[in-house]
Amino acid sequence: MTLLSSLTPPNRLLQRRSLLLAPLAMIPLLLGSSPAMAAPATPAEMGLYSRIAAVNVCIARSAGIDFDKAVGVAGETIAQLIQGVHQGQIQQVGAKALTIEELRRGSVNSAVIGAVEICPKQVPPDVKAKVEAAIKQAGAGGKPQGK
Repeated sequence: MTLLSSLTPPNRLLQRRSLLLAPLAMIPLLLGSSPAMAAPATPAEMGLYSRIAAVNVCIARSAGIDFDKAVGVAGETIAQLIQGVHQGQIQQVGAKALTIEELRRGSVNSAVIGAVEICPKQVPPDVKAKVEAAIKQAGAGGKPQGK
């Protein structure tokens, strides 16, 4: 009998949650860049970060993690990364550093959009439909359809 098989279901859930959240605790230690050296995140870096967040959502969903939790952890990871490495600055946004709340919203959105692209079967149907409608509307120049 392995240690995992001897755990009761609530302990397994706690163990999974601990494993998912453990990397978040390490982010401040890993992102020790000084403010003087921080450069805004480039479009290429943002693409990489978004892809990482999306892949994390897909992996978490495949492991049976609730969609909202998976997206929340992936978004928080990316928001903390941008805050720590780039001091909240993103080239595409301009010179203003974004707040952690603004970074969280954007990171969660990127994670969801990416998950729809990478693992659409792991995204709840209502979320997938909203993302696809928003992408379609943005492709139409942001104008409501039929106008």
